[in-house]
Amino acid sequence: MFLEIKIRVEKELGAYVRQMDKLYSLNRLSPLLFKSIKEFVLRSGKRIRPVLFCIGYLGFSKKTPPGLYRSALSLELLHDFMLVHDDIIDKSDTRRGKPSMHSLLNRYLMPGKKAKFSGEDLTIVAGDVMYSMALDAFLSVKEDMRRKEDALRKLISAALYTGSGEFIELLLGIKPIEKVTREDIYKVYDYKTANYTFASPLNMGATLAGADPGQVKDLFSYGMLLGKAFQIRDDIIGTFGEEKETGKSNLTDIKEAKRTLLIWHAFNHAEKKDRLIIKRIMEGKTARITELVKIRRIIVDTGALLYAENQIKYLLSKANVELNRLRMDKRYKQALTDFSVNILKA
Repeated sequence: MFLEIKIRVEKELGAYVRQMDKLYSLNRLSPLLFKSIKEFVLRSGKRIRPVLFCIGYLGFSKKTPPGLYRSALSLELLHDFMLVHDDIIDKSDTRRGKPSMHSLLNRYLMPGKKAKFSGEDLTIVAGDVMYSMALDAFLSVKEDMRRKEDALRKLISAALYTGSGEFIELLLGIKPIEKVTREDIYKVYDYKTANYTFASPLNMGATLAGADPGQVKDLFSYGMLLGKAFQIRDDIIGTFGEEKETGKSNLTDIKEAKRTLLIWHAFNHAEKKDRLIIKRIMEGKTARITELVKIRRIIVDTGALLYAENQIKYLLSKANVELNRLRMDKRYKQALTDFSVNILKA
């Protein structure tokens, strides 16, 4: 079921991009802006957010209204908007196995173009355009106007809380590692990942379908728990995964000195000499492969990896309790079960 919905989302995305110039006259306004957005939006991705939005809707509705899948694209466009801005903040040269948008635009500016602005500046503006496109795309669905307005408010809230999560995470990055708490890390996980990637898309879909408020609340709780588990798994992959599988360097999180659950547990359970290593790397401006090896060793030796794996199991078990409370269509309930197993597998 999840795959079937993803295929429909991909098909709708292709149709949307083909109509993009007609809808917004982007190519006439700026061929470079049009090309940059088109190339980025069409890159392969998991499409988690639009698919969960559709599952949230279809699980509580007996019909598929016109424009549902076009409306679902609002979450993918919101995601793309976040990604291009994140890549600037993280100073990342790649995204989804290809050059980041600002890297491509910097290449465009390189051949003798004397500009007082950079590819990063252009990308910030392109991201803002994609955010506008996201809001417009959401309005495509033909549904009850009151429910549509409620769901739109949830989309806007998702953008607000995700931006807040990014803000909080950046400030956490300059907080001394010994003062970072578990609650600090989960706060970032909640706002930056769980809410916007899982809970809000499901919540929006169910709200749009007219689901009972209690069911919408339980679905939101399910999404938050699953989202936290997903972020922990992503942290593990980001440190121990292979670059060819993740599409980015496994030094990325270390270079950015990200305070993850793995790092928090390792630091608080390491011997003094290893604590000093973590502290030095977290406060450093560069990271080398030797430091990645050291971090991996400390994470394993302190039991941080095992702790993180157990947290994933715990959060998933709590999520399943919430899922069992839902009175949604069994097919879509099973789709969520299959999806959670797939994204959380080691």
